[in-house]
This record gives sequence, structure tokens and C-alpha cells, in this order.
Amino acid sequence: MREVVAPSNRYIQPYALILGTNEIASAVAVEMRRAGWSVVLAHDPFPPVIRRKMAFHDALFGESVVIEAIEGVLAEDVLDLLDALNASQHVIVTRLQLPDLIALRTPEVLIDGRMQMYRVTPDLRHIAPMTIGLGPNFVVGENCDIAIETKPSRSGRLVKRGSSEKADHDPQRLGGLGKERFVHASREGLWHTAVDIGVRVFKDFVVGRLDGLPVCAPVDGVVRGVARDGSRIAPGVKVLEIDPRGRDAQWTGIDNRSTLIARSVLKAAQGGELERAAKSNSSILA
Repeated sequence: MREVVAPSNRYIQPYALILGTNEIASAVAVEMRRAGWSVVLAHDPFPPVIRRKMAFHDALFGESVVIEAIEGVLAEDVLDLLDALNASQHVIVTRLQLPDLIALRTPEVLIDGRMQMYRVTPDLRHIAPMTIGLGPNFVVGENCDIAIETKPSRSGRLVKRGSSEKADHDPQRLGGLGKERFVHASREGLWHTAVDIGVRVFKDFVVGRLDGLPVCAPVDGVVRGVARDGSRIAPGVKVLEIDPRGRDAQWTGIDNRSTLIARSVLKAAQGGELERAAKSNSSILA
């Protein structure tokens, strides 16, 4: 039986807690881990993650996930999380809920990367010295300290006052196609698929079944994203994405949009760290 070691000031790396296990949250995790932060990704079931080869999400199911030389490690309980934080060269992925995570250690920065574009966004500012919101529904001074745009035309722009832009239902265009590349769930149901990400498919090919009904590829191309087999799907969410760009298709690693967002998050977080350090030094000198 392992001994529970209470958190203490032995941690020398700043700690970032990121809500979400999607590709944008994962890109942020990689950027911050490279910069020397301890990073935890906390799973949220909504919306389902479809770009799973660009995310740490599948580590939740015991799969080996490495993104640009950074490994994702599953922490199933508090003991696992303590062990993983001590070996912080990894990104930690967990289903543990927010109360358990903040009871273990208060993060220097909390990043809401769940991309819940059509849900009410709670005020999480009391949980950490700095909170950063990614995407729509964030208002600086109301539910975050800084917001960062994720809209394709404005990706990575910092919002230091006011609100981030509302969702406009206009996804990133690849190969000249936008909305046409996606399939949204027409109903609630259990999703089943045997098709892997990275597989080339043709229009009308049956990629999976939702509540027993076939879901077909909307265009020719490579499967860039697909909900995990066995997932419970809510109506209206994305279950399938096709990249029509042929040899230029990308379904692994970190794309340019996510890179811009991740770098902006790191810049904001480092600015907060410097500000807190300056205040601390001023207090000592006083």
C-alpha cells in the first residue's frame, strides 16, 4: 500500500490545470510542459473529442499517447496524480473532478479549454491566481482573467478586457471546405465505429452508426476526427470530420491554429507568473 504524501512546497515547477482533453487543450499542455510547467488535463465528457490523434484524450482509456515527444500519462486516483506530478516530464490526464484536483494542489493557472461553445460558462476565478478562457462565452472580469480567441480568423488573440467573440458556426476551412467536412449527431444515442482516424474514405461511405442509424462520410478525404467507439453522444455535437486535402491532410500532431492558441496561453501564464513574483519580491523588500 502506497503512503499518501501531502502536497508541500517541494514543488518547484508552476502548475497548470487545464479543463478539457481535446486537441486545443492538448496543444496548450505540450507548450506549457516544454516551458517547464507541471500540467494536468482534466477530462470533461462534453463535447466528445473527435480529433483524438491530435489530443491526449485516449490516454484516459489506457492507450499510449505521445504528441511531439511529450507523453500523456493517466492518473486514475489521487495517489497516481501525486506520483505523476513528481515525475512531471509528462502531461497528466485524469477523470478526477475539479474539487479533488484543487484539494491536492492549487494551480498557478487554471485554463478552461473545454470549448463548450453553447453552454453557460461558470466563473472559476476563485480557484486559481489566474484563469484563462479559450474560445467563446468568456468575459474578462466576470468568468476569467484573460480570454484567448480560438476562432480560425483570430486564433491566439488575447482579450484583456471585454468578451471573446461569439461562436459563428464557421469552422476552419481545409481544402476549400468548411461545414461540409463535418457530420453532427442528429439525435442522442450510442456511437459505434470500426474506422480509425487517418483512414481514407469516400463520400457516402458508412463510417459508423449512431443509435443504430448509419453515419456516412460527407465528402471524399481522410478521417481527421471521429468520436471514440462506444461513446454516448448528445444531439447536435460533431461526431465525424473529414480532411479533403489529399496528401496535405493532417490528422496527427499539432496544427497551426492550435499552436497559435497554445503560445498565447503560455505568454499570458508567464506574464501572470512574473507579476506574482514581482509582488512577492515587493512584499519581502517592504
